[in-house]
Amino acid sequence: MNEAIEVDAAIVGSGQAAPALSVALAKRGERVALIEAVQLGGTCVNVGCTPTKTLRKSARVAHLARRAAEFGVHVGKVEVDFAAAMQRMQLRVDTARAGLESWIGGEPNITLLRAWGSFVGRSGGPFDLLAGEQPVRAKRVYLNTGTRAFIPPIPGIQDVPYLDNVSLLKLRVAPRHLIVIGGSYIGLEMGQIFRRLGCEVTVIETGPRITAREDAEVSACIASFLADEGVTVLAGQPVSRVERVADGVVAYVGSRRVEGSHLLVATGRLPNTERLNLAAAGVEMDSRGFVPTDGQLQTNVPGIWALGDINKRGAFTHTSYHDHEIVLANHVNASQGSARSADDRIMAYAMFTDPPLGRVGMSEADARASGKRILMATFDMKNVSRAKEESETTGLIKLLVDADTDRFAGATVLGINGDEIIQVISNFMAAGASWHVMKDALPVHPTVTEFFPTILGKLKPLA
Repeated sequence: MNEAIEVDAAIVGSGQAAPALSVALAKRGERVALIEAVQLGGTCVNVGCTPTKTLRKSARVAHLARRAAEFGVHVGKVEVDFAAAMQRMQLRVDTARAGLESWIGGEPNITLLRAWGSFVGRSGGPFDLLAGEQPVRAKRVYLNTGTRAFIPPIPGIQDVPYLDNVSLLKLRVAPRHLIVIGGSYIGLEMGQIFRRLGCEVTVIETGPRITAREDAEVSACIASFLADEGVTVLAGQPVSRVERVADGVVAYVGSRRVEGSHLLVATGRLPNTERLNLAAAGVEMDSRGFVPTDGQLQTNVPGIWALGDINKRGAFTHTSYHDHEIVLANHVNASQGSARSADDRIMAYAMFTDPPLGRVGMSEADARASGKRILMATFDMKNVSRAKEESETTGLIKLLVDADTDRFAGATVLGINGDEIIQVISNFMAAGASWHVMKDALPVHPTVTEFFPTILGKLKPLA
């Protein structure tokens, strides 16, 4: 057995919290072991945000090229080089990961161990871990191991060559017909992308509607613009079974028989905690393997923190990165008695369909269930000047205000630049600013956000 590496901090998994945390601790003079079995950067860099948003751009360019005549531009027949688009995506991933490798490798206080990490126990104060066969002894441990695709127990699923979000990105020949099981964010984003890249696409959602966590009118709008692009959406009936056929796969949905060349399963995520041997350190998990934490992201075991998707406080790159900021701030300021808390943050996120959806705080359904006195105003994107000038009039804006505090309670922006615009509201919410401040402020013309004062002038109590 190798001699144990003794460190101040061991970080298991290199998702979006880990690289920045490891470098920050190392620059403070701490010895850090960063344990990663697969690829630096986790889901986001390798099989998530970086590749999919790169591929989304290729799909958007193809979509705009097909619409070019609307803008007085004639380009002739539009042809997609699928392999070239995928190669562009891969180059961006490789470049991003290489940057991380260089950044981590340039810190002498970081030992990068390329192996699966797991707990062995505890030697008095420090925690004992294994990185493959290498023992590691750490004063503190941070877990940032992320999630993977959940594959539901659909009859026949193990007998067909299904794809998940990882294997889908390895394709270099365009699917003839991509069947997507799952009508939420990953399924809809990838369904639209592959449709724009020239594939036939069918999205199957077993629930009554796609994007079930959003308000019904938002779901309906998304379903409408996907249908306009030729994406078939089937909702409300489960997939009873799937089976392999000579040139692809068949999914049975109610009385329908949907035949395609490829099958993507996008039905949720599972935490990568099963190999950590958390029981050896006494770390508690819930029934699905997620690790509960307090507001400082510490587990039930003092000295062990859970960051990113596995703590169930937001399955997003930005929440994982924010987690690192919280634990680092609390580590630096521990002697001062002031603590940052994940309990205080206001959840904001986006779905990167085109147009994108930006969301923060309450939805209308949340507001109605809250029992609070909420004011609401909505505005169709088709009435926004900038959207009309760019022929991007799909979508809506919905603003929610707490009548008792005059603060924003939530917002939905589905439409042009909605993923960016939503942060105007999230920043107001973080600052605790009154909606009157926004209503009276000077906006820039012509923009989408210049209509926020107009929309706020239409606030009415929820009926």
